[in-house]
Amino acid sequence: MSEFPKFLDLDIEKDISGRITPRDGPITLRNPHIPKLKEDVLYHLNLSDKANDLPAMFGDVKFVCFGGSPKRMEKFAQFMVGQLNEKIPAGMTLSDISHGSDRYVLYKVGPVLSVSHGMGIPSLSIVFHEVLKMLYHADCKDVKFFRLGTSGGLGLEPGTVVITDAAVDGLLRPYMEVATLGMILQHPAFLDRDLCEQLQEIGTKNQQYETVIGKTMCTYDFYEGQARLDGAFCDFTEEDKMAFLKRIHDRGVLNIEMESLCFAAMAHRAAVKSAIICCTIVDRLKSDQITASHETLEEWQERPQKIVAKFIRKQLGIE
Repeated sequence: MSEFPKFLDLDIEKDISGRITPRDGPITLRNPHIPKLKEDVLYHLNLSDKANDLPAMFGDVKFVCFGGSPKRMEKFAQFMVGQLNEKIPAGMTLSDISHGSDRYVLYKVGPVLSVSHGMGIPSLSIVFHEVLKMLYHADCKDVKFFRLGTSGGLGLEPGTVVITDAAVDGLLRPYMEVATLGMILQHPAFLDRDLCEQLQEIGTKNQQYETVIGKTMCTYDFYEGQARLDGAFCDFTEEDKMAFLKRIHDRGVLNIEMESLCFAAMAHRAAVKSAIICCTIVDRLKSDQITASHETLEEWQERPQKIVAKFIRKQLGIE
């Protein structure tokens, strides 16, 4: 097989360790084929660079907030209306811009996009590609990406907010593997440390819950990959499970979820400043099952949203 195409490393800036430097400035794509397309159809968002005036629709976007649940991201968009003092005309309401598709939701509140990404790496990967291309076609600049979600914690009180400084896979490797043209490519999963620390500073000002920075393990499934005993299949003992969870906790893993590796790897490749901020809803060193009430879970999952909202308000000079 021929050598992999050289264009993958065009127009990117790296530090001495080889890490791509996240930057402000225009959104760029590491794909020379996109400008050659007669029309770039963003199929899963029900948008197109020809059928829609993307610069007029999204040119002012500065913050993109991703979350798994469509309903959660609709509620976050409604929350941001109040946070940004946006005025919705009488008789009108927020609308899902991607309503023609049943895959994802996409809401815009001023310079903020609220996007659902579904569950797991494949679902997130699709919408990340298309949102990034959408922002490129819209000529967006100085955009920051956030993933807001829930996770299983390790050794943390449920309700603790974890800001990810490094995403690792189920083998504790800090990169995402993608099978491409019959080869396995490894994409490093780095995040913007400065952005993490800014978010933690905001979170620690709230004394009602703890906000910490640490590693996040990203798995490809909810049950066996996360060492749960309560799935339909299980080929290990409770002792095996506890030994594994304690081992990864000793190596700095504070929480487990299913999207961080992809989010960090793709944001790193795009040189976009990004952060992952999740609330823990169970301590996996004590239990597999989530038993908190619906009301408690609702309050916990709002914690990352409130921290990011305060960050956005501060960036916009609202507070």
